[in-house]
Amino acid sequence: MYHSKETVTGPTAEICERIWLSIAEKRLRPGARLKEEQLAEIFDVSRARVRQALAVLESDGLVTIVPNRGAFVSEPGVDEARDVFHVRKQIEARVMERLIDRITDDDIPLLDAHLTQEREADQRGDTSATIRLSGGFHLLLAELAGSSFLFGILRDLISRSSLITAMYRARHLHNCGPDEHAALIDRIRARDKAGALHIMHHHLQHVEDELDLTEEVPTIRDLRQALV
Repeated sequence: MYHSKETVTGPTAEICERIWLSIAEKRLRPGARLKEEQLAEIFDVSRARVRQALAVLESDGLVTIVPNRGAFVSEPGVDEARDVFHVRKQIEARVMERLIDRITDDDIPLLDAHLTQEREADQRGDTSATIRLSGGFHLLLAELAGSSFLFGILRDLISRSSLITAMYRARHLHNCGPDEHAALIDRIRARDKAGALHIMHHHLQHVEDELDLTEEVPTIRDLRQALV
C-alpha cells in the first residue's frame, strides 16, 4: 500500500493509493496534470476530498501544485534522482545496523512470510501487489529495527524512489527483487552485519543501475486511462 508521512484513511487514502500505483506502474507519467474535476468524477468524491489527497501527495513529493495552474505529477531531475538513492543507501545501512543488533528469533518468521507473499505476487504477475510488497519489505526492516525516525525517512524515500523509477527505468515492472530480499534475510538470520550491509548496498545499487539518468522521458497525460 501507499505509505504517506501523513495519516490518511478512507477515500483520501484510496485516491493516494491509486495515483501512487499508477505512477509506479508507469501508467501515469511525470508531468501529467491531475485535474480536480476529473479525479472527483473518477473516484466519485467531492473536489474537496480530491484536494485533500493531492495535498498529501504533494507533502510526500509525488505531486507538484502550481498556483493558478493546478496539480501535476512531480518531475524529479537527474540530480534529485541521484540524491534520493544516495541518501536511501545511508538510511538503509543504518536500518540494517540497528536491525542486526536487535532482531529476535520471533521476528524472522515475519520476514519469511513477507518474502513468501512477494514470490507469490511475482509468480502470478500481479504488478500492483509486487510494487506494494517490494517497498513494504524495506519498511518492515525499518519497523523491526525499532526506529520511528528512520521509518519515517525511509517511507518518504521509498515513495520518491517509486516516482524516480517510473520516470527513468526502461522496464515496466518495478520489482527490486524477492531473490535479493531472500539473500538479505539469510544474512539477517545469521546475524551477519557485514554481510547484510554488503547485500543491501548491492541491492540498492542494482536498482539505481537500471535507471537511465540521461534519458529524455516523454510524458503521458491521459488521466482517465491511467487511473480507470
